[in-house]
Amino acid sequence: MDEKNPWTTLESRKIYENNWIGLTEHDVINPSGGKGIYGQVHFKNLAIGILPLDEERNTWLVGQYRYPLNAYSWEIPEGGGPLHLPALDSAKRELLEETGLTASHWQQIQQMHLSNSVSDELAVIYIATGLTEGESEPEETEQLRIRKLPFEEAYQMVLHGEITDSMSVAAILKTKILLDEGALNTL
Repeated sequence: MDEKNPWTTLESRKIYENNWIGLTEHDVINPSGGKGIYGQVHFKNLAIGILPLDEERNTWLVGQYRYPLNAYSWEIPEGGGPLHLPALDSAKRELLEETGLTASHWQQIQQMHLSNSVSDELAVIYIATGLTEGESEPEETEQLRIRKLPFEEAYQMVLHGEITDSMSVAAILKTKILLDEGALNTL
C-alpha cells in the first residue's frame, strides 16, 4: 500500500471554535473518487496523562463526572498541555494539581492519537516515580476524588471495564507490560 495521502481537499470551512477545540468541515474527494465531506476536530492542547507509581506499586486514580459521557469516570491524572510547551512541564503541573504529588523521576511510555478518524488530538503519557505527597490544587471546574490503590487493582479495573478512559487504559496496560518485563527505568 502507498502511504501517500489518497484524499483530495477541495475546500475547507471553519464551523466552530473555542479556547480548546476547532471544528473544520472539508469538501473532499475520497480515496475511491467520490465527493463527500469530512469533519475534523482540531485540539489546541496536548492530552497529558500520568501514572504515578510508588515503591510499593501503589498508584493514584482521579474520579470525576465527565460531562460528554454523562457518567462518572475513574482515570489516571490527566489534562491538557499547551502545544508550545514541553509535554513534561504540563505533566508535572497536572500531577500536582490533581493529586498533590510531585515526582523525582519521569519516564515517557506512550504517545497516541486518541480518535484519529475525526481529530488530531495527540496524547503523551508518563510514569512518575520517586513520589512526594502534598496538597492537590484542582482547577475551579474540577470536582475530583483521589484514590490511592495497589497498581494491580487498577489493572483489574481495566480488565473488568471499570476504567474506560483511553489514556488510562493505555497507561495501565503499558505499565503492566513494563513491570512484568522489568523494563521500568525508575523502580
